[in-house]
Amino acid sequence: MSLKNKTVVITGAGGVLCSCFASHIASLGCNTALLDINLEAAEKKAAELCSEGHSAKAFHADVLSKDSLIKVREEIAQTFGSCDILINGAGGNSPKCTTGKEYYDPEDTFSFFSIEKEGFDFVFDLNLVGTLLPTQIFAKDMLGKKDCCILNISSMNAFRPLTKIPAYSAAKAAVTNFTSWLAVHFAKEGIRVNAVAPGFFVTNQNRSLLFDENGNPTARTGKILNATPMGRFGRPEELLGTVEWLIDSEKSGFVTGITVPVDGGFSAYSGV
Repeated sequence: MSLKNKTVVITGAGGVLCSCFASHIASLGCNTALLDINLEAAEKKAAELCSEGHSAKAFHADVLSKDSLIKVREEIAQTFGSCDILINGAGGNSPKCTTGKEYYDPEDTFSFFSIEKEGFDFVFDLNLVGTLLPTQIFAKDMLGKKDCCILNISSMNAFRPLTKIPAYSAAKAAVTNFTSWLAVHFAKEGIRVNAVAPGFFVTNQNRSLLFDENGNPTARTGKILNATPMGRFGRPEELLGTVEWLIDSEKSGFVTGITVPVDGGFSAYSGV
């Protein structure tokens, strides 16, 4: 009941993981604002939640545009009241900053030396700046209130960079570091800041890398599962306990500045 009637803002809410978060958070009695640059995806989820009797609404927002976020903050305030909890879920990767092979090969068409700055900038901005700007806008609503918090979405890439995706790994490492910085910065204001680091979950962004057009696991999937002691991908629902714990001040009121792995043992496995 401690979360009931809280206004929760979720960026990237049209995606697989964050739409799952939205369902659970709405079921706890929160006013759930679903933000996404893909408004159609957010609206579809919001309509589903409303049909179940929950308080939810979709809003178009670009996490890389301060003007867009200022506008949506005003819209949310008019609809639900000011933000109590912010979940920075927007993020992603780009093929413009990936390598074709794990190890340097002069014959690799997509080598480290062919990575485009434009692609690297996009991925870094989407993940880090896309966490910075919403926090700048919505944390203002939390000043002077009780039981407010921010939850960032990092990744196991932050601790152990995956091959082929240097920009994404670096950006998520930055998100984890930024989480700790924010936690200290806002500690005297009573705003807790934490992060969750998912291991391997199947999402719309990585599905084509994990399965071929016939639905068969790729070689990349084989390597991932071999490095995950539980031997499978996570289910979005398996993140919900951690998310609820970190945003509920009655359950984690003395917890701030941490990043919690939810990874099926990936971070514990040395490979031998």
